[in-house]
Amino acid sequence: MPVGDITYQFEYDERIPCAFIGAGGHSYRNVYPTFQYAPVDLRAVCDVDESRARDYARQFGAPQAYADHHEMLAREQPAAVFIVTSYHEDGRVQATQLALDCLAAGAHVWMEKPTAASTAEIRQLQEASAATGRFVMTGLKKIFTPAMEKTKAIISSPEFGPVSSVLVRYPQGLPPPERRDNPRDMIGFLDHIYHPGAVLNYLMGPVTRFSHEWEPVAGASTAMLRFASGAVGTLHLAGGSAATSPLERVEVIGRGTNVVVDNGVRLTYYRRGGRLAYGRSRSYVVDDEAAPLTWEPEFSLGQLYNKNLFYLGYVPEILHFCESVLAKTPPSKGTLDDALAIMTLFDAYRRTPPGTVVDLPLAEVDPTSVPSQEGH
Repeated sequence: MPVGDITYQFEYDERIPCAFIGAGGHSYRNVYPTFQYAPVDLRAVCDVDESRARDYARQFGAPQAYADHHEMLAREQPAAVFIVTSYHEDGRVQATQLALDCLAAGAHVWMEKPTAASTAEIRQLQEASAATGRFVMTGLKKIFTPAMEKTKAIISSPEFGPVSSVLVRYPQGLPPPERRDNPRDMIGFLDHIYHPGAVLNYLMGPVTRFSHEWEPVAGASTAMLRFASGAVGTLHLAGGSAATSPLERVEVIGRGTNVVVDNGVRLTYYRRGGRLAYGRSRSYVVDDEAAPLTWEPEFSLGQLYNKNLFYLGYVPEILHFCESVLAKTPPSKGTLDDALAIMTLFDAYRRTPPGTVVDLPLAEVDPTSVPSQEGH
């Protein structure tokens, strides 16, 4: 788990010549501002709306703005490109082809999730990455949060014991089964399955067996999962939950131990050894060496850890990408293998009727090749 102080951008001796494709609200709030803390030399911004690209370039210190990414790549020859874009009308992810273009131009790529709309497209990116010697990293912010990195360290320790089960709760609905073959109807689900999917893959490894139940009022669902390790899990997609409630919960169970992350920031480790005999214990306070440990930010000081760019994982993931570029080594998190694992889970929801148990991965099918079903 990364430790130590942050280096500000102007303090780096070496900075990476970079370009950015996309000038939308999400990138304005959450991605461009991370460059204050990363070795990034932003040379150019590109957007189909060139006036917007100029505004972003001026705001974030890039000397050039473009409306055509091919022209930008040819003129600027960046070492790395950041991509934060949207979807095509048919449900394909715009960033997928943009990433292929950047790889062909000799640039490493950081792209916001989702990486693609199918496992076939992920494999196309893997092939292009291998052919060009440039890597692609997807912004899987959840696995870069301090709470999730600490959770991974805890459950990997001998004291925790082998992991037996996991529960992940995330507020997301799912379309009816008859609409899941239409990529446009699955955009919202594709956009968000990357968050719980990344957490499950990071903590537990690949899913090998899958089934789910679905309800039609809010589109909520529960999935039963078997992992390659032998552990089991539940993914509760809590469609219909209140916007004002804590959004997420992750709980991992070991052997007489468990760890819980609430709302992405409050981490509690329930350690082995506490004894509370039923019918005899006069106090809930256990010995110090077995007492639960809890971490959460205090939110009162002007500390970097109190900025959501840090506790939501944005700065850590950008730093991981930049450090990988400088070291000329592929990233270890947010990889195309990670994206493929998430898309395997997405495919299971898309192609498996509720109540059906299947082994994963399923045979590959490109959803963008499925005819539109607008009548449903």
